[in-house]
Amino acid sequence: MFKNTLDNKRYYTLNCFYKKKFGTKVFKVSLNGGFTCPNKDGTVGKNGCIFCSKLGSGDFAGNINKDLITQFNEVKSILHNKWPKAKYIGYFQANTNTYASVEELKEKFEPIIKLENVVGLNIATRSDAISDKVLDYLTDLNKRTYLTIELGLQSIHDKTLKLINRGHDLKNFEDCFKKLKKRNINVVVHIINGLPYETKDMMIETAKYLNKLKIDGIKIHMLHIIKNTELAKMYEEKPFHILSKEEYIDIVINQLEYLDENIVINRITGDPVKEDLIEPVWLLKKFVVLNDIDKEMKKRNTYQGVKAR
Repeated sequence: MFKNTLDNKRYYTLNCFYKKKFGTKVFKVSLNGGFTCPNKDGTVGKNGCIFCSKLGSGDFAGNINKDLITQFNEVKSILHNKWPKAKYIGYFQANTNTYASVEELKEKFEPIIKLENVVGLNIATRSDAISDKVLDYLTDLNKRTYLTIELGLQSIHDKTLKLINRGHDLKNFEDCFKKLKKRNINVVVHIINGLPYETKDMMIETAKYLNKLKIDGIKIHMLHIIKNTELAKMYEEKPFHILSKEEYIDIVINQLEYLDENIVINRITGDPVKEDLIEPVWLLKKFVVLNDIDKEMKKRNTYQGVKAR
């Protein structure tokens, strides 16, 4: 049996990590802090990444028209019915959540960490949007709560980053990562499988690189094409290969094999909005994908980290 498991999973799930660390069920409460993005406001670019929805990866975050405490309580009340003794992590999800002054960040982060049973914050951001002053504030915040910075990378291949209009290169990401780790801040990295024209080997190389970098956690997504995005226009004008469910599962398992057993797998598939999704439609069956990953790993008798050394 894989050592970091509570439910016979062959990879280190976030649920297992939280229960080991906090001794109880912990769930994340997704919030929309009303931040923008340097890749949208003209600082880096104006149109954002080509796959990004108008909500900036915040499709399941809170209602931006409501204050953060109201957002938090609405989401918490739903989840609390299922896990009445759980603790919470405030998750600033939509757009770039360090792209503001320290004063503005304090106004949004501090009230959340003061709420009852909140044990930490997850802050999603970009490697080109953490100033030195913000880094100092995050360092202080890290001493007072369980802080996780989620850095979007998507791919280690600069050619791909340019194609998807990421707005920064791998070196920028690596420099930021090293600054965060020097301050002992927990870092989770987002990657996307199935980006246009990437091969299986290229996707596995991304996992190998991140393992060597010694990341704390990873979110693995499958590229999905959403209506009214630049990616949707690209796909309509010149269709590219979309990974099948079987191809995706094979790539994910290979990636897990190259990731150290102590790297926490925060996510292993995506949650597209059905009404906005163009491709791949198989991604709507999230639990089928998760179950098929488990079945295939058992069939191969493989585990996270078997090739990491």
